[in-house]
Amino acid sequence: MYWYWTPWDILLIPGLLLGIYAQIKLTAAYNKYLQVGARSGLSGAEAAREILDRNGLTNMPVEEIPGRLTDHFDPIKKALFLSSENFHGRSLSAVGVAAHESGHALQQKAGYALFNFRMLIAPATQFASYAWMGIFVLGMILGGAFFRPMIHIAIGIFAVITLFQVVTLPVEYDASSRAKKQLVALGLVQPDEAPAISKVLDAAAMTYVAAMLGAVLQLLRLIMIANGDRRR
Repeated sequence: MYWYWTPWDILLIPGLLLGIYAQIKLTAAYNKYLQVGARSGLSGAEAAREILDRNGLTNMPVEEIPGRLTDHFDPIKKALFLSSENFHGRSLSAVGVAAHESGHALQQKAGYALFNFRMLIAPATQFASYAWMGIFVLGMILGGAFFRPMIHIAIGIFAVITLFQVVTLPVEYDASSRAKKQLVALGLVQPDEAPAISKVLDAAAMTYVAAMLGAVLQLLRLIMIANGDRRR
């Protein structure tokens, strides 16, 4: 039987630390500019509506959902969902987050290749996020002749998750870039407000960097475990 702890677990520490740092940075930036009103007076929902309408997406709904920072764009429903705080809020944080989600809608309209690829592999990623650990643990428990085949299967499944995280990073940065350009070009924020928007969106993007690093290091850990084949 194989024990669950391995010397390669140390590889997970950098991703964990960066994830904690990124979350702290996001919370600080978001909360800071949640207290600063956009001079346009627009709410997050109104800013998103303006961006969508000005880009020909007049039929795309912008809806309110519960929770904090639960904002997202659903490419299947072709709708924007904003947390109550950002839907109704008239802060720079609310406008920035709403614009970012609108950026994803613009990606879909433009046929942005990486956005489409991420959407294509999303269902497989959802399955992989549940399946890889079960197969990995089962391989560790059974050991013997079952160990290597099952660990290799787990590695293959987790590679899908890693690919998703790698693709997600440029998709998120591109959405933020589109958001910043739209906000200034449409006069939804003033040029001197743009740095605050950047701080919020850049802090949010850091969480995706942490997720990608964590996934890459976890994949490397699994590969090292498979190659080491250490018995406990």
